[in-house]
Amino acid sequence: MNYSGDQWVKWMDRLAEDDYVIVDDFISDKLFSQIMDFFTEMEENDKLKKAGIGTQQDFQVKTEIRGDFIYWLDENRDNELDPFFGLMEELTLNLKRFCYLSLSGSEFHIAKYPAGSYYHRHLDQFQERSNRQITVLIYLNKNWKKGDGGELVIYKDQSEIKVEPLAKRLLVFKSDVIEHEVLTTNVPRYSLTGWLLHQPASVGFILGQ
Repeated sequence: MNYSGDQWVKWMDRLAEDDYVIVDDFISDKLFSQIMDFFTEMEENDKLKKAGIGTQQDFQVKTEIRGDFIYWLDENRDNELDPFFGLMEELTLNLKRFCYLSLSGSEFHIAKYPAGSYYHRHLDQFQERSNRQITVLIYLNKNWKKGDGGELVIYKDQSEIKVEPLAKRLLVFKSDVIEHEVLTTNVPRYSLTGWLLHQPASVGFILGQ
């Protein structure tokens, strides 16, 4: 989908003002189908693995904190998702242009939350690696309805904003500012999640340095 400069400006202004922005129907039906076909293939081939918390030597699987299964994407390998990566490049360029962010890397994964799973309140930063600047989510839950659960709750200024995980909806927020959680889902919940980085994922950027 081709968005005008004015549309990008409105979204970037909202992100700058509120620390998050929600865009409905951000991706086309065609791209949605491409992502879901890829998701189904990875799931059928048992490529999704139990997600954990922490990085490198601090990585731990703690089902009492989060219950999703993920597959890390590789732009050079997962060519079926080239249109998605192109759209993320456009997003990155506009964040650099209108929000004056220094972004030089990204990391994305597909995520499935089985029924009954959740992710407790947290911030998308690691103590030992604080280079995540922007969190990006694209929801993939066709025919989601109230009662299905799996909403994301944003905690901001003593308020709670509940975001329903509707198919093709984009949620972007500042990784080091917005605390959030995924509420218990009553049906399988799908998303494509990632982070735009101050430095490449391989670089350890320590808080306070």
